[in-house]
Amino acid sequence: MPMEQRGVDTVPDEERTSGPRDLVSILLGSNLCLGVIVFGWLPPSFGLGWWASIASIVAGTVVGTALTAPLALISLRTATNLSTSSGAQFGVRGRLVGSVVGLLLALGYTALTVWIGGDVMVGVLGRLFGLEPNGLSYGVVYALLAAATVAGAVYGYQVLLAMSRVLAIGMTALLALGVLAYAPHFTTDALPEAGGYLLGGFWPTWLLATVAAGLSGPIAFITLLGDYTRYISPARHSSRRVLRATWLGLLLGLLVPQLFGTFTAYAAGAALDYAGPLVDASPSWYLVPLLLAASAGSVGNAGLMLYSMGLDLDAILPRASRARATYTVAVVATACVFAGHYASSTQDAMTSFVLLLTAVGTPWAVITLIGFVRCRGRYDAEALQVFNRRSRGGIYWYRSGWNIPATVSWAVGAAVGVLAVSLPSYEGPLLGLTGGVDCSFLLSGLVGAVAYLLLSPAREHTEAAVDASPTAALTGGEA
Repeated sequence: MPMEQRGVDTVPDEERTSGPRDLVSILLGSNLCLGVIVFGWLPPSFGLGWWASIASIVAGTVVGTALTAPLALISLRTATNLSTSSGAQFGVRGRLVGSVVGLLLALGYTALTVWIGGDVMVGVLGRLFGLEPNGLSYGVVYALLAAATVAGAVYGYQVLLAMSRVLAIGMTALLALGVLAYAPHFTTDALPEAGGYLLGGFWPTWLLATVAAGLSGPIAFITLLGDYTRYISPARHSSRRVLRATWLGLLLGLLVPQLFGTFTAYAAGAALDYAGPLVDASPSWYLVPLLLAASAGSVGNAGLMLYSMGLDLDAILPRASRARATYTVAVVATACVFAGHYASSTQDAMTSFVLLLTAVGTPWAVITLIGFVRCRGRYDAEALQVFNRRSRGGIYWYRSGWNIPATVSWAVGAAVGVLAVSLPSYEGPLLGLTGGVDCSFLLSGLVGAVAYLLLSPAREHTEAAVDASPTAALTGGEA
């Protein structure tokens, strides 16, 4: 299979050969990995019982999917990735906001996937062959996972799609075996080693779990969905079918692995750490399947994240090729893996990362969706590429390439989110107004939306939709 040469330029319709089933396959297969499974461990580690943990994950995932899934329709219309598409709202230079948000999201999740997958691999190899869990063994395993991940990401979308189809079947079978393996020790009681509710009370802790474990999953895809739907042709597949496929793929792809993580957390008594207890509690016959799940699943998930990072960096630095950008971000992601392993606890690192990026990313997603509704899904595909071609002008040029109202609205929303967040090492000053409950994503999204609606008249976007070129009308018709 040839290496993909295309970056964030417009995908011609003849190359848009994927369909809704492929979208479900890639969202399911790529997420059946330990990097997603480990999020199901967070609610038990916060001190919640079985049913409260399940409820927090399901509630957060459903709400997050409802917010995130419609973003898939934007790249269906523009035939480019979501950060570039957001130039319609933020300006062809202002869409760098989306590129940076997407880059940080993918960077964190790539590092987390390699980190957790590598830790489980070292533990399994220790039980199977006596491998010592020292700095050298971790370094070698992380490097091997990173190298395999880079190979898939550099070859591009078609290779990653084929990998996801295989993983959707193979990882489902491995997780089903895992349920049988860990079932004898399963309990629904809260884990005493967690030390009670993390935030002192049930509801604050439950809401924290809802955001950190449930909502964060769909929010991770706010800039990624377009990487896949840009290869689906709106001439052959309706928006309704693509939206349904996105809902199904996100719900299955996130709930299945996360609920497996919750189940195994209780079965393994994993209160303070996940990877070690998971390996220790595994029966001998499941060690090889667990090794396969840790390696293959991690490569599939991290490969897609790294692919997205390469696109985002390519969008920030148009002179760089997608392959060169992918190699660059791979080095950075691998460095983050080592930093996370040696400098932070898993729970603190995960919680801080997802809460901060959820607070920063939510207003960007909300503003982009408001713009999609206002322009009725009509975009000028050529005008979106102005920055990538190092030229000027077009209906999305605004002021020197920046739409000031959208950019200011995002900045205000993100700032409010950061000021209202509750992290293990930081508590925002606005927490006093919310009774100590972390409502950062709600406040950031609401403030960003209100500011954008007040600062940016709807009439401008209606005119832009009407003025869209014939190319844009062909790329994406009416909703």
